[in-house]
Amino acid sequence: MNPTPGQTIGPFYGYALPYPGDHELVPPDHPAAIRLHGTVFDGGGAPVPDALLEIRQAGPDGAVPTVDGSIRRDGTRFTGWGRCGTDQDGHYAFTTVEPGPAAPFFAVVVFARGLLDRLFTRAYLAADAPFLAALDARERATLVAVREPGGDRRFDIHLQGERQTTFLSFPRHGTHR
Repeated sequence: MNPTPGQTIGPFYGYALPYPGDHELVPPDHPAAIRLHGTVFDGGGAPVPDALLEIRQAGPDGAVPTVDGSIRRDGTRFTGWGRCGTDQDGHYAFTTVEPGPAAPFFAVVVFARGLLDRLFTRAYLAADAPFLAALDARERATLVAVREPGGDRRFDIHLQGERQTTFLSFPRHGTHR
């Protein structure tokens, strides 16, 4: 059986997948712009310097955009999708807007060296989102993007270990939690 693209991600994606403006879902000077940022950590608590994250989100009106051209940023159309690699300190940052109340979260996909397939998680704006009520307090805490002074959101991702982020599974995409 041949490996799927998700199984062959390797550390080479940093050369082929980034593109200009990939992490800017809106321009930094957009009046409602915030940063969704954080650090990706491995099981030992060390930053992961070569992970790649993708986000998908609703717009401020709560609707998921159906605009073509996610890879071509023109500064006028909000596509709700972005991609960002981590730096040498494992840090990533997206410039975006907060999603509306109908879908108050960022869907996050993590690709990293050592993963056989991508990982899915969500960064919620508040701990009282209906989906989170079914989780225990530890799992719930790993899925909330903390509001910082100024309105930015911090969402750290722990791939393994005691502080492991809660990962989700979707049909046809492996068997994570």
